Amino acid sequence: MKALALADLINIQSGFAFKSNEYTPNGHFLVRIGNVQDGFLSLENPKFVALTDRTERFALAEGDFLTSLTGNIGRVARVEQDHLPAALNQRVARLTVNDPSALDKDYFYYFLTSDLFREELSEVGHGAAQQNVSPLAIGRLTIPLAPLAEQRRIVGILDEAFEGIATAKANTEKNLQNARALFESHLQSVFTQRGEGWVEKRLGDVCEVKDGTHDSPKYVEDGIPFVTQKNIREDGLSFAKTKFISQEDHNNFYRRSNVAQGDILISMIGANRGMACLVDSERLFSIKNVGLIKRNDSVDLQFLLYFLKSPQAASFVKGASKGGAQEFVGLTELRKFPVPLPTSERQYTLASLFQSLREETQRLESIYQRKLAALDDLKKSLLHQAFSGEL
Repeated sequence: MKALALADLINIQSGFAFKSNEYTPNGHFLVRIGNVQDGFLSLENPKFVALTDRTERFALAEGDFLTSLTGNIGRVARVEQDHLPAALNQRVARLTVNDPSALDKDYFYYFLTSDLFREELSEVGHGAAQQNVSPLAIGRLTIPLAPLAEQRRIVGILDEAFEGIATAKANTEKNLQNARALFESHLQSVFTQRGEGWVEKRLGDVCEVKDGTHDSPKYVEDGIPFVTQKNIREDGLSFAKTKFISQEDHNNFYRRSNVAQGDILISMIGANRGMACLVDSERLFSIKNVGLIKRNDSVDLQFLLYFLKSPQAASFVKGASKGGAQEFVGLTELRKFPVPLPTSERQYTLASLFQSLREETQRLESIYQRKLAALDDLKKSLLHQAFSGEL
């Protein structure tokens, strides 16, 4: 293989700076930098423009390769028929092969999706907070070029291998979904087929239910973590990207919501409202837009936590939500939350069963996630071999 400059093999065109006041209800789908993702064009939040004689040359065609020039540079996607008619916006470049007898289009696309291209691009990118790369810099990059027949042989090998990888990934992702669905299905069956000895009570009647502050304190560089609904995750409480408040503010907020180890937190606002987690450490923190369910001796909070994760609980949260752009569940509604309760002994037994099933589900999820990562690594390895003359 010999390395040739891309400028000798392809045409590179950067997009036009369409202004937002030029957007139209329909017309050409405007491919902006956010639409260019790794391996596909996203159709989320589409914008449209009407092309004129001045901008007609920015119309895209099926098979065009696009790459991002700003931020996460080097994302590559191919224009498909379903995307058309489409137009090229600024900070996105169109890459087209100018001599198919020298460079196979599919070989070139595989090169664009390889780590080799991303690494070369990163070296010529500039900017600290946000990287940028110019079309001229892309043209100076080199591609390992084999004779056309050899390029097509490599493409054939990669096509076959990647088809198998795609099938394996689809099956693994399906297994991953099934593992998660199994746990939810078990929760649903327990809470819908309750049997004798169950009673339904309001959450506020069996537990002390509070909420966090509604104030917005000044943040400090180092202090007490200030937990919001964004910190409540499916797998527990996360302190990642937490902001901090002063000890004085924390002391004021703590009088309202004295969070302690063993309590339950539940998000009350936003897309993850209803998501709940157990406080599993003694770390001090304050809360905002978060409900607090205090531990007590009358209810097994592990059992209650799993109920809050059930489809029945999610349905109640949806029905009790208010608001427009950002829906929320108020403290009054949270206290009215209907909770099905068996005997204390049964609560403990079910909580233990739920925990065992959850651990097994997490074990399976971990296996499937590792398999997905291994398939991605295999794909990268094959691309590396393809452009280092090892296939």
